[in-house]
Amino acid sequence: MSGLSEIARAAGVSISTVSRVLNRRAGVNEETRQRVLAVLTEMPYTPRGLGALQRTGVIGLLVPELSNPVFPAFAEALETRAARLGYSSLLCNTRGTGTAAMGEEEYVRMLLARGVEGMVFVSPEITNVEVPLGRAPQPSYYAKLLADGVHMVFLNGATPSLDVPDVTVDEQLAGYAATKHLIELGHRRIGFVSGPSRSLPSRLKRAGWAAALEEHSLPAESEFVAHGPFAPHGGASAVAALLDTVRPTAVICSSDHMALGVLREARLRGLSVPDDLSIVGFDDIPLASYCSPALTTLAQPIEEMAGAAVDELVNRLDPDRRRRGSGNYTRVFRPKLVVRESTAPPRRH
Repeated sequence: MSGLSEIARAAGVSISTVSRVLNRRAGVNEETRQRVLAVLTEMPYTPRGLGALQRTGVIGLLVPELSNPVFPAFAEALETRAARLGYSSLLCNTRGTGTAAMGEEEYVRMLLARGVEGMVFVSPEITNVEVPLGRAPQPSYYAKLLADGVHMVFLNGATPSLDVPDVTVDEQLAGYAATKHLIELGHRRIGFVSGPSRSLPSRLKRAGWAAALEEHSLPAESEFVAHGPFAPHGGASAVAALLDTVRPTAVICSSDHMALGVLREARLRGLSVPDDLSIVGFDDIPLASYCSPALTTLAQPIEEMAGAAVDELVNRLDPDRRRRGSGNYTRVFRPKLVVRESTAPPRRH
């Protein structure tokens, strides 16, 4: 318990209070909790040293939210792969709600204090434009973790300024393939229901959308792009803006979650999908094949991507492999077009 003793002494609290903070148990007021977490920031790796000197067999999995079905799917695939390799996992939801919710940096402190050997960040907050600027970690934060010997892998979080291994899906190819599918069906007025404009995945999908249109001599006009949060209500508001102005016959969406909102908005307007409006999503969440009509989408190979992320992290935890040096690591997976019932040739009037 010497690690907890040092933290408790510096924070002016008892060892049991530090333990309750680390394990997110009740009985600690917010001021005390923040004081303990602040001490972990100032001396973050003293407690971790207990675990770092021995193989704890535990890794941390950090996901931005659990309300979007794609993230629980990634979490399950990551945990399954880690278990097969002999590792237990601690799952952290970095964008929880409520006064006791913890952000990414707070979870990192907790994981290090509990002696995890490494971490997988799914869509880390540095790439999440919906996190307020004051809360989003800066590149220097991750750079310090790397300099202090913390092993980490990003999953769908490519950040060129950081030397962090990254496993990602080809977002630009996804936008291109979705748009090409609609063009081949005969659509010429194709809108893009985009996530936030500063989101890198959304910008890459837009580039693919534009490339497919220009390849077929169709204009990629900004009027055919509308932005919204990565949620059903964001998809609904974005497609409403398009239907009120340019009236596309088809749209591609930044996520299946947004596409669910597009389906509902179309239904509320009395539009038939796919006869009046064809819709393509992205992710291939479980609901995609059960909604009505079943959603055409670009599937991320979630199990393969999660496996690659955990394998790379475990490789870096192995002292022998680490001594040989693995260098920079980026692996890009291709999305797969899954054609269902939400796309069809445009209705001829």
